[in-house]
This record gives sequence, C-alpha cells and structure tokens, in this order.
Amino acid sequence: MNEKIFKTLGQIGAAGIIVGIITTIVGITAGVISIVSGARALKLKGKIMI
Repeated sequence: MNEKIFKTLGQIGAAGIIVGIITTIVGITAGVISIVSGARALKLKGKIMI
C-alpha cells in the first residue's frame, strides 16, 4: 500500500513540475507577443497622427 502512495505522489509531483514549465513558457510567449504588438502600435501611431 505504501508503495502505491509513494508512486502516486511521484506522479503528482512530476505533473506539477510539467504544468509549471508549460505555464512559464506560455507566460513568456504572451509577454513577447504583447511587447511586439505594443511596439507596432507605437510605430503606427506616428503615421496616423501626421
């Protein structure tokens, strides 16, 4: 019984690490996309105002 609990806890820990890595990657990607979009908007702002 203890071996089954130990194995289950190991799987839960591994799943937590994987979810953390995926969340970090998605967050970084969203940040980069946001920065690029903002830079494009600022670049176009100058053309619209003239």
